[in-house]
Amino acid sequence: MSATAQFFAPGTYKFTVRTTDEAVALIREKLGPAARVLSVRSAAAPGLKKLFAAPRIEVIAQVDAPVSEEAAVIESEDDVGLTAPVAVVAEGQSAARSRLTPFPSSIGLTGLLRRTGISETALQRLQAGPNWPELDALPLHRALAETARLLRSEVEARSVRAPLSRAAFLGAAGVGRTTALCKWIARETFRRARTGHVVSVEFDRPNPLGPLPVFSEALGVPLAHFPCETGPAVPGGFVYFDLPSISVRRPADNASLEFFLEREKITERVLVLNAAYDRASLRDAYAAGRDLGATHLVFTHLDEVPQWGKLWDFLFDDVVEPLFLATGPSLTGDCEEDVPGAIMRRTLPDDEPSAA
Repeated sequence: MSATAQFFAPGTYKFTVRTTDEAVALIREKLGPAARVLSVRSAAAPGLKKLFAAPRIEVIAQVDAPVSEEAAVIESEDDVGLTAPVAVVAEGQSAARSRLTPFPSSIGLTGLLRRTGISETALQRLQAGPNWPELDALPLHRALAETARLLRSEVEARSVRAPLSRAAFLGAAGVGRTTALCKWIARETFRRARTGHVVSVEFDRPNPLGPLPVFSEALGVPLAHFPCETGPAVPGGFVYFDLPSISVRRPADNASLEFFLEREKITERVLVLNAAYDRASLRDAYAAGRDLGATHLVFTHLDEVPQWGKLWDFLFDDVVEPLFLATGPSLTGDCEEDVPGAIMRRTLPDDEPSAA
């Protein structure tokens, strides 16, 4: 790019690149030193392209302006329906092609929050708050940072519960319930040096154990099969229950499971949800878990979910406490316990972004 080339007009820009070096070069070349980075996240290629395309990075940046002017969205050449190609040259890489589509920078905070993938429920909750007019009047980069702090403070305002000690893991078939239980047992034994045992339970439906027997033996955590003693085997020890899958569509099918929980006085009940499910399926499974007295919440398959914003919907329930996020298939890792912090980092910045 020549020294006399003009930077893009003030506004908000989104672009997709292959590397962070390419992103830095593009921001400097096209937006100039006044640009601010609002968000950075991985972007999966659409459809079957994601099976063959290299990973890409989506960046949203802003050039401040005293009045509303037109801005542009920079997309990769893989996107369709875009015009006005622009040359992009990143250090150490060959020239690539990107494209522009104009949109008004006056989308404001509401529009930008929707672009981050935040749920409508969380957005409406923010707009109903007394400090929304003040937030909406801030520059966008500051408004996003303040919004992130506000959301996190609302989630963390709940009363702090005692650590789990005697809990059942609940979930529909295929959500990764037993894998989530293994992850939690690994945290208990490795990080907290706790001891205890696991109880596998079956009713009228089979309960495949999967990797649980081998995993328990490897960790030295006894695995018992009900009927057996359901109290702690050692003073202060944990007892975790691996139960059959719950039915989302037929609540009556959960009667035997509910009866077992009540009879054994298991008051800690961890609901496991597959975050890759669509919003309607997540809501149905959440409602079924709430009917069974869920007290804690785990999301699995986060490594398959490009947009985490929909998860905000489930963090404002004072009765159900977020326990952890399963971010990968490992039985001893891929476990994020700072649930609001992790979701916030994938949707909103938690600090004012620096200039690129």
